Amino acid sequence: MADSKSSPSSSRGAIPPPTAPDMDLLTDTVTIHPPLVPGQPSGANSSTLPASPSPSSTLDITNYDKSQEPPGSQNISPAFAHFRDAPFEFLREISRHYSGSGWRAYDNPIGQPVFYTGFTEDMKNRVQNSPLLKSRIMGLATRRVELEVKEGMLSGGLEKIPGGEEARVRELERRKNRRMRELLVSLDEVAAKDIDGMICKFENKRFIRGAYYMTMQFLARTYHQGVHVSTEEVLRLRHIAQIAASKKQSLIFLPCHRSHIDYVSLQLICYRLGIVLPTVVAGDNLNFPLVGQFLQNAGAFYIRRSFGRDGLYGGVVQAYVDAMLSEGYNFECFIEGGRSRTGKLLPPKFGILNFILDSLLSGRVTDSYIIPVSTQYDKVIETEAYVNELLGIPKQKENLYDFLNSSKVLSLKMGRVDVRFGEPWSLRDFINQQIEKNPGANMSESGTGRVKLLRTLGYKVLADINTVSVVMPTSLIGTILLTLRGRGVGKRELIRRIDWLSQRITAKGGRVADFGRIGTEAVVDRGLEVLGELVGRVEGLAEETYYAVDRFQLSFYRNMVIHLFISEAIVAAAMYTRIKQGGGPANQVVPYDALFQQVVFLSQLFRGEFVFPSEGIKSNLHRTLNGLEQDGIITIERSPLINPSTLSRTILSVSLSNTERDLGRENYDFYCFLIWPFIEGSWLAGVSIIGLTPPLSASSALGLRNVSGDGDDDEDRLWVPVKAAQEMAQLLGKTLYHQGDLSYFEAVNKQTIANSFQSFEDEGIIIVRKPSAVAPPDPSASSSGALPVFPTVPVCRLSKEWRPSRDHESGGIVPAGKLWEYVEAIAKSRREGKNRRDGKTEDS
Repeated sequence: MADSKSSPSSSRGAIPPPTAPDMDLLTDTVTIHPPLVPGQPSGANSSTLPASPSPSSTLDITNYDKSQEPPGSQNISPAFAHFRDAPFEFLREISRHYSGSGWRAYDNPIGQPVFYTGFTEDMKNRVQNSPLLKSRIMGLATRRVELEVKEGMLSGGLEKIPGGEEARVRELERRKNRRMRELLVSLDEVAAKDIDGMICKFENKRFIRGAYYMTMQFLARTYHQGVHVSTEEVLRLRHIAQIAASKKQSLIFLPCHRSHIDYVSLQLICYRLGIVLPTVVAGDNLNFPLVGQFLQNAGAFYIRRSFGRDGLYGGVVQAYVDAMLSEGYNFECFIEGGRSRTGKLLPPKFGILNFILDSLLSGRVTDSYIIPVSTQYDKVIETEAYVNELLGIPKQKENLYDFLNSSKVLSLKMGRVDVRFGEPWSLRDFINQQIEKNPGANMSESGTGRVKLLRTLGYKVLADINTVSVVMPTSLIGTILLTLRGRGVGKRELIRRIDWLSQRITAKGGRVADFGRIGTEAVVDRGLEVLGELVGRVEGLAEETYYAVDRFQLSFYRNMVIHLFISEAIVAAAMYTRIKQGGGPANQVVPYDALFQQVVFLSQLFRGEFVFPSEGIKSNLHRTLNGLEQDGIITIERSPLINPSTLSRTILSVSLSNTERDLGRENYDFYCFLIWPFIEGSWLAGVSIIGLTPPLSASSALGLRNVSGDGDDDEDRLWVPVKAAQEMAQLLGKTLYHQGDLSYFEAVNKQTIANSFQSFEDEGIIIVRKPSAVAPPDPSASSSGALPVFPTVPVCRLSKEWRPSRDHESGGIVPAGKLWEYVEAIAKSRREGKNRRDGKTEDS
């Protein structure tokens, strides 16, 4: 139990004290405590709730008395005894978990029955006997028989059958029926194998008790400051879980994904709160010996990364999703698909979401509740591996040796994990609302209405995750260190800037993690301890001075903050097009029309990189400008007359305020430093695709190949693999960085380059062709044999209207045209560099 007599310590410049409730889960009851997240209501005394209520019990959070809360801190990670220090207590802990003492029994979790003998067979039967899967198998078998008949594979020797045409027809029908039975049996066997390798196996309650104890031990050692939750959020979660259980409906957890610890922490929280564990969608790359079976028994639902042309596998996945959601089993999948290697949210992936949506749109599932989840870390275990991947080093396939070798992380002190749950909402209500907004929209599998509904769903979940995300101390430190002009920063200045950043985050509606109301200096010390060798300290100076050692890894933590300030960063970068020209303040005034044009351009450029507010560019720009003016960063010149259409004075121009200039542009520069690495990455990608301009003698181009018969001339049929083009961009970026033409090494990361290529594809600058889901035609089917070559990997080429010209004498690219102007528009917002040959890099 937390010490109820602990008192908050105060210090000059402390982070604002927290006010939301959090909780301790160390006993057989859920004990309420004050939170580590400011900005929510709380009180002063204590209250307890049953840790594992029966499914029929109710929990009315509307009547929960928040005045009954004691001071203290929350943490769901118990303080485990160590055999060396307290052998008897260590053995007693093992005994309590093995026997299921108190809440550890996990006897009546909220939700549908799990962990009983025969659970796996029951689920297999539900999936295999699904009408949808049976229909899919019948359709595949029928189409195959029809194809074999068409190709004459079943008609061999029919001409020798006595009895005339009628006998031959009967024989062909007999062969078709026999072949159909063979195919149905074969497809059933394949489906059964897929189902067995796919579904989770909630069979053994003692296994899950032991798995909880062992996993919590590992997590408590690695994240030594614990796994933290908000009491208000988990009470709400338990409440909605009871409502869903009473209706036999599922909770669908949709977390962000930054680490393998994400699904571990959520499973542990559900176990400790007495909620049925969700089935977790996991890539089949994790299904390697021993570990794969362990995870499958703890809730893993293995799925291939790509289905290709396997229509049966897609049917099996849909039938399994239907079986879980129709029976009310909880479900979890990561909205971004894979783990974010950059620290910020990735665009949503729609694969599993589409299966979930199909279950409800078809009526096979009545309703489910969406639970957005944000998991934040002081330090992510995998960041070093992420840096290697982003620099182009191939990711190694997971295996048992590497998994066991990763146990070295247990000796690290990586701070704490904060898990936050967004407000639950009905998926059925959401679908109905969207259909009402778009009556008559085509909701078929590939219909425009279905695609729009999926995108709206995905981005709503991302916005909800951003809303509840907590900014950790390590993110504050990393952000400040990477947004200063100097080599390093003194301790007092670091604390001052972290206080400023904390206030700005709170003002923007974000939440900053706090450590039990201790002062900012103590929070900074803890954060620096966790960051370890990523931050250096200069010894022998008059003041403690810190600097960024590994800027690439620290950018991961900076990117956890950028979503809060993306609008301000875009405006700052747009203003920089004039500010970088120098001269006096009068020369740096930015006309509104020029500002608006560059803001629109940058917003379009980064529409796949960041989640923007949904209010529209102009409304968002005006709100952002007003906020920057209130903060004293800019001055806005307005027309003296009221615009009758907007009932406000028209903005004529913006400029840096005198106050901001007196401060050395420290706040304005902060916003620029946030966005500059991404601008550099997009500029780098733009420069690299200029290199895709075909040579004058297109037929002799090395590495280019004809992959499409689209009717264009030979020059238009030259393509290059997308992966090779992006690797070329990375190589170019590394070269430019070391030659002084690129300011940020993190701009060469392959995720930013890939996002830029996607943006260029959306803009129509490049054309990308992916491997077809349809088998390529047989050359023998053409009299000439002149059929297009189908790509086996994604390939790209410059669109003809964007392609630069080449000088007919030298063969060099002429610095003019649409693409050249587009890349120059990106370059306008780039940071000035001491060694940069401005205007010459693209040329060289």
